[in-house]
Amino acid sequence: MNIESKITKNTILFFDMDGTLVDTNYANFLSYKKAIQSVTNEHTDLIYNPEQRFDRTELRRTIPGLSISEYENIINEKERCYNNFLSETKLIKEMFDILCKYSKTNKTALVTNCRENRAMETLKYHSLEDKFSNIFCRQLSDNTVHINKFSNAIAKLNILPQSIIVFENVKIEIDDAIRAGIPSDNIVELINL
Repeated sequence: MNIESKITKNTILFFDMDGTLVDTNYANFLSYKKAIQSVTNEHTDLIYNPEQRFDRTELRRTIPGLSISEYENIINEKERCYNNFLSETKLIKEMFDILCKYSKTNKTALVTNCRENRAMETLKYHSLEDKFSNIFCRQLSDNTVHINKFSNAIAKLNILPQSIIVFENVKIEIDDAIRAGIPSDNIVELINL
């Protein structure tokens, strides 16, 4: 079924950012690589793999001997230097076209686990900040437990999950959308795009 045939004037569109609306993988990788070199003062032979996002888990796997302090410093430095690599990010045309088309007629929300500062820098770089009715970034509970980003957005907007169409590329986030009550037929899985 064509997802656009399900969109009515009352439909709310939830867009993830990384890998869904904007391809940020290479910029993310370069940010980590620079941060690792900066914190450890060692040259790293990291090789970019376009099939896998370099993340905190990959950092621990790749450099298992990091102290807690080094690990945290790398994460902080990665966030700090990310904007140096914004030119390496690319809009994902299909999603950008849908966002542009429906941001004029429907509520649209960025619902991402990206940190707010990085999300806003990326949106501004691509002139997307005015395309969203609402922006929901990474949320952690008081005890730093992951919060379901979809449940959080639904609660804050006080909307019915059945009125939402989700654009997402991460399987565990798709599972979170379903746990939040969003019908699986309303989820556009972009895992292989």
